Amino acid sequence: MLNKKHKKINKKVFVGMSGGVDSSVSALLLKKAGYDVTGVFIKVWQPEFFECTWRQDRLDAMRVSAKLDIPFITLNLEDEYKNEVVDYMIKEYKLGRTPNPDVMCNKYVKFGGFFDWAMNQGADYVATGHYARVKNIKDKTLMLAGEDKNKDQSYFLWTLSQKQLTKTLFPIGDIDKPKVRKLAEKYKLSTAIKKDSQGLCFIGKIDIKDFLKNYIKEKKGKVLNEKGEIMGEHDGVFYLTIGQRHGFTITKKTPNDSAYFIVNKDIKNNTITVSQNLSRILNSESKIVKFTKANWTSGETPNLSKKYLSRIRYRQPFEECVIKQIKNDNYELHFTKPQKAITPGQSAVIYDKDICLGGGIIN
Repeated sequence: MLNKKHKKINKKVFVGMSGGVDSSVSALLLKKAGYDVTGVFIKVWQPEFFECTWRQDRLDAMRVSAKLDIPFITLNLEDEYKNEVVDYMIKEYKLGRTPNPDVMCNKYVKFGGFFDWAMNQGADYVATGHYARVKNIKDKTLMLAGEDKNKDQSYFLWTLSQKQLTKTLFPIGDIDKPKVRKLAEKYKLSTAIKKDSQGLCFIGKIDIKDFLKNYIKEKKGKVLNEKGEIMGEHDGVFYLTIGQRHGFTITKKTPNDSAYFIVNKDIKNNTITVSQNLSRILNSESKIVKFTKANWTSGETPNLSKKYLSRIRYRQPFEECVIKQIKNDNYELHFTKPQKAITPGQSAVIYDKDICLGGGIIN
């Protein structure tokens, strides 16, 4: 148990506990800081045709809560997850786009259903194990990238508003993953050596093609090279993503051939074009990236005459750009350098140094 002589802070925090080490240490740090902490495991919709880990994850979260001597609650948000994350994801794939379910999960589940529920329960804050930070500057609460640049998750949090940021804590945002592990070991938390979850948010490691087959019928299509010649076949363009190097079969190849990458998708004709030249990925290489459904975390549109940094996929190195507003929540990013692998459905996220200004969905 923790030393109970720490100074009490008269603030109630509900911590989203996934059963992983990051949320476990987040609860630990808040308890050590003197907050009134309650652990909350969010129960989401699970597909019946996959073996999911939620029961074990919930048990892990319960064990950590018991170790920290904090109350533990299970919150059912199955409907929110199914309607806003899973159904959205399936719809986007059917339209030939590649959605980012983690972004929607944060928007509608963690900082939607969970946040609203916690506020109604009288919480002063919610907290999660995200590698991000919040900082009050003048009359604004800003979101910053996590100190651990290898684990920074601000890319998935661009939908947050001032209402949410002012009531949100990211306890591990200013430390790195190795230190998180060490803290878990030091305080003998059962999740200390648990592997990080991979795959679909909350559900875990799932082959996305196997998942989508239950909702989108297979439809054999042709694999073409850049000359338009037939090179092989695939099971459906809906399952595939620009830049992917698997999920299709190449029949015309030699043992010495290097890997083929998807460089184009033709939804109407159900064909994909592949290339061995990754530097040519793809014909949509451009200095301009269009995005819609923009959200600015400060509540205000950034200065459109200033240069910013942006990334159009997770962990991509920052690229310099300027923002141009087209109409309402539709914008363009004009990059200094051409951008490759521009993928409709993914997020374009904009930064001013380490401040996450917001973003939108690439179209």
